[in-house]
Amino acid sequence: MEYVILIFYFFALTVLFLFGIHGLFLLYYYHKTQKFSLPKYELPKELPRVTIQLPIFNELYVVERLIRHVCKIRYPKDKLEIQVLDDSTDETQEVAKKLVEEYRAEGFDIHYIHRDNREGFKAGALKNGLDIAKGEYIAIFDADFVPAEDFLEKTLPYFQDPQVGMVQTRWGHLNEDYSFLTKALALSLDGHFVIEQQARNRAGFFINFNGTAGIWRKETIIDAGNWQPDTLTEDLDLSYRAQLKGWKFVFLNDVVSPAELPADINALKTQQFRWTKGAVETAKKILPLVLKSKLNWKVKLEAIVHLTSNIVFPFILVVALLNIPLVVIKNTFDTFDVYYNAMSVFVLASISSFLFYLYSQKAIHIDWRNRILLFPVFLAGSMGLAINNTKAVIEALIGKKSGFTRTPKYRIVSNKDDWRFKKYVQRKISPTVLFELLIAIYYIIGIGISIYYVEIAAIPFQLLFLLGFGTVGYMSIKHALLVSK
Repeated sequence: MEYVILIFYFFALTVLFLFGIHGLFLLYYYHKTQKFSLPKYELPKELPRVTIQLPIFNELYVVERLIRHVCKIRYPKDKLEIQVLDDSTDETQEVAKKLVEEYRAEGFDIHYIHRDNREGFKAGALKNGLDIAKGEYIAIFDADFVPAEDFLEKTLPYFQDPQVGMVQTRWGHLNEDYSFLTKALALSLDGHFVIEQQARNRAGFFINFNGTAGIWRKETIIDAGNWQPDTLTEDLDLSYRAQLKGWKFVFLNDVVSPAELPADINALKTQQFRWTKGAVETAKKILPLVLKSKLNWKVKLEAIVHLTSNIVFPFILVVALLNIPLVVIKNTFDTFDVYYNAMSVFVLASISSFLFYLYSQKAIHIDWRNRILLFPVFLAGSMGLAINNTKAVIEALIGKKSGFTRTPKYRIVSNKDDWRFKKYVQRKISPTVLFELLIAIYYIIGIGISIYYVEIAAIPFQLLFLLGFGTVGYMSIKHALLVSK
């Protein structure tokens, strides 16, 4: 039995090590391309017609903010079309209709498009709007975003290159300082945008449209096969299909589109579940096309890593479950010293991850030294989400379909704002919470075992597992129950 445990543990660590070390690969390209500068383009004298699509579903608290900020975007009214793609089933409908009527009276070409069903979910709504869109270019904003007035002025010029099919801007955070949860999530997203998106784009690898805060050439969407609803990440799916067709993408790190971060752990878990499951579904769909393509081997290899990165979560769970038995085996048998010596190299993966997020914070924040102190909280949180996201991976691998569950938004901006008693708060406690709390208890026992055997080196990682699973489990119950006055 001890051999089986060692093999599974060593294999799981190897997978996590390879994905962790990949961060150094991206950092290499990030530094290598630091002097890279995008071509300078100006807005054409004859401005093109642009359609801005706003897909919404039950967004009572943020729909007004969204529409009002979109209508502040600087662009001639006769060249701008706005589509409010509303699949809502609640009071959001009336709020959105009233706003559309208000701005139509002011001369805006704005339309309220409501569907009685959510066929295809967000992908279906976008495709439905695209069929009647007047614009040559299609900008998309989710309900929690607050687009800048100069968004089109800064993104449209890059379409002067006829090969450019999509321009993506970096997400900002309206409520980053609201709680430890939002601070840790901001750290995670900054790493994705500042390092991953920027390094991949500059180095010539594939990047993804992030579902919002970007603008497409309409021709690109149609040429790539349009929006398709067979995965939960329709944005990642279309991104790869378009780039496989030869379209170029541009990522603008210096153009920021602020958005609201989930302030509720259960909302975050819903978002992470959808992103994780959708990414694995997309990998199953797209990887055969990538492998059959004529792309060079470096681009193919990076695409494989990009599309499969979410498979780390089952292996995090394997490591969590086997770490404590391994401590017992190490102190019971004397024949496995070579394995334990070899495992010490896996610490490099943690160092790689730390450097990855360190450089992302250093690139965009003056107070990066303070912000990177949250790295242990982020790391523990990633561990704590392992059960939630492992379930998503398994469902995707076995082909189990599920609906598009959108992330609730509550217009949480300042520390005085309170989401707890608002609509959309998830009251149901998932069965996964029980397993999260059981693993937390498991690690209380495990730390005691490590202290007994004087395995001091094992304790820091065990504390992270305890903190991660315990906090996620506890907050999941707390945030669900707080809604009852």
